Amino acid sequence: MAQLWGGRFKDKTDKEVYDFNASINFDKRLIGVDIAGSRAHVKMLAKQGILTEADRDSILDGLNTIEDDVKSGNLIITDEYEDVHSFVEAVLTDRIGEAGKRLHTGRSRNDQVALDMRLYTKSRVAGTDKLLYVLIESILNTMKDNVDTFMPGFTHLQKAQPITLAHHYGAYLEMFRRDRGRLHDLFIRMNECPLGAGALAGTTYPLDREFTAKELGFDCPTRNSIDSVADRDYVLEYLFTLSTVMMHLSRFCEEIIIWNSNEYQFVEIDDAFSTGSSIMPQKKNPDIAELVRGKTGRVYGALMSLLTTMKGLPLAYNKDMQEDKEIAFDAMDNADNCIHLFTGMISTMKFRKERMAKSAMNGFTNATDAADYLVGKGVAFRDAHRIIGELVLACIDKNKSIEEMTLDELKEISPVFDKDIYEAISLETCVEKRLTVGAPGKAVMQNEILEAENYLKNNPALNV
Repeated sequence: MAQLWGGRFKDKTDKEVYDFNASINFDKRLIGVDIAGSRAHVKMLAKQGILTEADRDSILDGLNTIEDDVKSGNLIITDEYEDVHSFVEAVLTDRIGEAGKRLHTGRSRNDQVALDMRLYTKSRVAGTDKLLYVLIESILNTMKDNVDTFMPGFTHLQKAQPITLAHHYGAYLEMFRRDRGRLHDLFIRMNECPLGAGALAGTTYPLDREFTAKELGFDCPTRNSIDSVADRDYVLEYLFTLSTVMMHLSRFCEEIIIWNSNEYQFVEIDDAFSTGSSIMPQKKNPDIAELVRGKTGRVYGALMSLLTTMKGLPLAYNKDMQEDKEIAFDAMDNADNCIHLFTGMISTMKFRKERMAKSAMNGFTNATDAADYLVGKGVAFRDAHRIIGELVLACIDKNKSIEEMTLDELKEISPVFDKDIYEAISLETCVEKRLTVGAPGKAVMQNEILEAENYLKNNPALNV
C-alpha cells in the first residue's frame, strides 16, 4: 500500500479502510493531466531556484518515460497505489532516485488534485463542444433539405398548426446552440490555475504561479488559495450543462420514438441504429433513442449527487470532495456517447414526407388559418373562432378534412365562405404567409439557415 503520508502513523492502515479511501481505480484516467501539471510545476521550481536544473531535467525525463510506458501498456497502474498522484511519485522515485522525492516541493495533493480535475474537465468541455458542433451541423443539413417538407406542429401532443420539418428541427438547433453557449461561458470562467494554492494557505516557497498558469494554458492563477482547493463549481456547472444537453436530447428522442411508431410513421430509423425482438420477428425498435432518453436520468443523478455532497462542506478541502470524480466521469462519458450516437441516428434517418403532409392536412392544423380567412372577410375574430369550431365538428361528423368539404357544405356553416377559401387554407399558404422572424415561412427559414451557417463559421469548436 503506497502512501505519501505515512510518517505520522505508527500502525498500518486497515486494508478495508485503505481500499475505501483509495481513488486509484477511477482517478487513474487523470494520469496525463497529472504528469502535465507536474512538468509545469518542476519547470517553475527550477526557474525560481528551488530545484537545480539537473533535478529538473531528471524529473522531466522520468515523467516522460512514465507517460510513454503507460500509453504503450508497458506500465500498468495498479491498486497498490492510493491514487494516481502517489503512483506517479512512487514510480518516478523508483526510476530516478532522490530527485523524484523533490517533485512535490511547494505542492499539496489538494492543489494537485484541484489542478488535475480542472485540466481534465477543460478537455472534456472542449470535447463535448465539438460533439455538439457536429450535431448542429447535422441538424442544419436536414433543415436545408426540408424547407418545403410540411408536417403538423403540436401542442399538448395534439395537432395544432402546419409547419415544416426545417422549422421543427430549427427549434432543436436553438437548444443545442444555447448548450454550446453555456460550455463556452464555463470554459472562460474555469480557466484559472489552482496550482500553488498548497493545502489551503499557499506556501512559503517563492512560487511563480503566473508561470505555471501560462505553462498549462490557463488565463491566470486563482485568486484565493482556500477557494482554489475547495472549489468544484466548474464540475457542477459542467454537469448542469450536460444535464440540459441530455434533456434536449431526450425531448428529441421522445419525438423520434413517437414519429417512428406505427401510428405516425413519419420517420424510418436506419437499421444500424435499431434493434429487433427475440420473440416478435416483425419488430424494429428505436432502442438508441430510448437509451438516450433513459441515460438522461443517470446524468441528472450525477448533478444531484455532487450538489448534495458539496452543500454542507466547511472550507477548505474535505475528503467528501473525492466523490466528484467517479460520478462526474460517468456522466461525461455517457453524455458524450449519447450525443455521438444520436447524431449518427438522425443523420441516417429517413423521412416519409407524404405521410407527414397528409397528417397535417387531416388534423385540422389549418383551422386557425380558416378563422383568419373569415376575419379577412370582415367577421369578428371571436365569431370566426366559433364558426370554425362548428366547421370542425361538421368535418368530424362527415369524416372529412376542411379541404374536402364542398363549398356548399362550407356555406351551410357560414355564407362568408367563398371559393378562395381552398387556397387560403392549403398547407403551402398556411406556412408561406407566416413570415415574422422565427416563423416557418420559406423565406424566413432560408434566412435562419444562413444565419446558422454563419454561427457555425464564427463559433468554431473549443480547443485546448
